[in-house]
Amino acid sequence: MKKIILFILLIGLLFLTGKGWWEGQFSAVSSDKKETVFVVDKGAGIPQIADDLKKAGLIKSPFAFKFYTKQQNLDAKIQPGTFKLSPSMSVSTIATTLTNEPLDNWVTLLEGWRVEEMAEVLSEKFKVQSAKFIKASKEGYMFPDTYLFSQDVSVEQIVKRLRDNFEEKYSDDLRAKIKKLGLTENEGVILASIVEREARSDKVRTEVASILLKRFKIGMGLNADATVQYAIGYQKDEDSWWKRHLTKNDLQVKSPYNTYIHSGLPPTPICNPSLSSLKAVTNADPSTPYLYYYHDSEGNSYYGKTLEEHNENVANHP
Repeated sequence: MKKIILFILLIGLLFLTGKGWWEGQFSAVSSDKKETVFVVDKGAGIPQIADDLKKAGLIKSPFAFKFYTKQQNLDAKIQPGTFKLSPSMSVSTIATTLTNEPLDNWVTLLEGWRVEEMAEVLSEKFKVQSAKFIKASKEGYMFPDTYLFSQDVSVEQIVKRLRDNFEEKYSDDLRAKIKKLGLTENEGVILASIVEREARSDKVRTEVASILLKRFKIGMGLNADATVQYAIGYQKDEDSWWKRHLTKNDLQVKSPYNTYIHSGLPPTPICNPSLSSLKAVTNADPSTPYLYYYHDSEGNSYYGKTLEEHNENVANHP
């Protein structure tokens, strides 16, 4: 009987010890109330957030944090952005804080967007006026990327950040290569913006850039659909700035951006190109044997040396 009682007492002691240890994993790391800025990366999952909190000295156990957020159904409610946390906060307080409105917020501006598209997203995320952003922006030079801005960020701060990022990405090396091709730095950006809208993979971008550069060099019309899409602008029925299917009438629209009726490059970039498209222009080879390119409905690309070959590609690969 004594052995049974001792065994029960031992089990009880182990239970209480384990219970105390487990509960302790959810308590504050220390009494230090000094706040630190903690950043939840865009797209970060709970495991990464838990590990980052542990490394920052804000929680004792990543497992406990993951367990708590799962049990409380908070794992899908945690917001990307910046938050002020301290080691004096418990796991529950930290988890709840991360579901609140962040001090700063992430925003992704996609490659190939024109400034109007960027303005729409920025006005939704932050207290900025679309018209003011569009007026302050320079098409082609608002580098597409993922940014972290404070909730009260100004238009001027956003524009400067995007422009600074562009200046960094459009390096001296790339500018030098552009000049070797006989283009000005601005012409390089204009061509890259067309390539961005006309091609998707790096390989195809380089091929398209080579063909467009060859056409430009020999005085042939660029005949790029993307420039017409830019010229005709927003399509209400498609809710898009880029009309999917151009008509014969569209190709005759009177605009300096219509490269079907005007030779040479359009007056300005037609979108904000990616680094890949800028590099595609620097790697372009105007001695390419091709003068035509065509993308079928599945995204496959075909090239032709003559208009006859191009027409065959169009007919054989709908």
